[in-house]
Amino acid sequence: MKVKLIEPLNVSKKLIEELSKPIKDMGHEFVYYDEKTTETDELIERSKDADIVMIANNPYPAEVVSEMDDLKLINVAFTGVDHVAVDEAKKKDIKIANAAGYSDTSVSELVIGLTLELYRQMGISHPGKGMEIKDKTVGIIGTGKIGIRTAKLFHAFGANLIAYNRTEKDEAKEMGISYVELDELLAKSDIISIHLPLNDNTRDFLNKEKLEKINKDAILINCARGPIIDNKALADLLNDGKISGAGIDVFDMEPPLPKDYPLLYAQNAILTPHIAYLTEESMIRRAEIAFDNTISFLKDEPKNLIN
Repeated sequence: MKVKLIEPLNVSKKLIEELSKPIKDMGHEFVYYDEKTTETDELIERSKDADIVMIANNPYPAEVVSEMDDLKLINVAFTGVDHVAVDEAKKKDIKIANAAGYSDTSVSELVIGLTLELYRQMGISHPGKGMEIKDKTVGIIGTGKIGIRTAKLFHAFGANLIAYNRTEKDEAKEMGISYVELDELLAKSDIISIHLPLNDNTRDFLNKEKLEKINKDAILINCARGPIIDNKALADLLNDGKISGAGIDVFDMEPPLPKDYPLLYAQNAILTPHIAYLTEESMIRRAEIAFDNTISFLKDEPKNLIN
C-alpha cells in the first residue's frame, strides 16, 4: 500500500523516519510532505494514489475526498475530526481514525493555567486580592478523557466537582463528581470548563440563553472547540459584568482572529491562540499514536476508528 503523510506533525524529521520505518519494512511505500497546505488542488495532488492519508488539524474537505478512488483510511493526527469531510468519506467507504488521548494532559493543564491567571492575574502583576481554587465549585461540561483529566487536577487543588454529560461515567462518580442538569451546573459553578467535541449537537451549545444562566461571579474556560459557545454573546456578558471572566483558547475560526472579533475587546478575557494541545510531549505522543494507527491498519488490526 501507499501511505502519505501530507502535512508536518510538528516533530523532528528524525522521529518521522523512525516511526515510518516499520511501514517500509513491511514492504509499503511512505511519502512525507514537510510543508502544510490548505489549497484544495494541492491536497488532491498530494493525496492521489494513496491508500492511507495521514493529516493533522488542517482542513480535508469534501472536494478532496470525492477525488480519492483508492483511499481506504484518513488517519487524523488530532482528537477532533470536524475539519474532515466525514460524510463524504462515509459515502466512499473510507475509514477515519483519530489520535484521541494525545493531548489530555496538555489541554487540562492549560485549563488550570487559564484559571490561575484569571484568579491571580500573574501576567500583569495585579495589585489586588486574588482568589483560590480550593473549595470552589467547578463544573465540568463533558466528562470524556480530557474532562476527567481536568477534573482530577481541580480535585488536587481542593475544588468541589459537579458535571454535566449525556451519560454518567463511573470513573467520574468514583472521584466524587456529582452529575447535575446543565442549568444547575451553570448557576452553581464558580469555574466552568468545557470539554465537548464539536458536532451538530454541540454547535452553539452555550448560546446566549444558556450563557445568561451562568453565575455572574463565575469564570468560563473553553479549551475544547470555539463554536460550542456563542462568543459574541459571551463578550457582551463579560463587558456587562454578568460573567466575571473567561479563558478562551478556541474560537469560531483559527487564529489570527479578525480585528473586529468581539472577544478581543471583552473585559476580563484571557485569549490564547489555540495552543492547548501544543506541547513538546503531546506532539511526540500524537505522532506515535498516528503511526501506530497506520501500522495497525496495514496489519488489518485497525485502531481508533471513528466510523
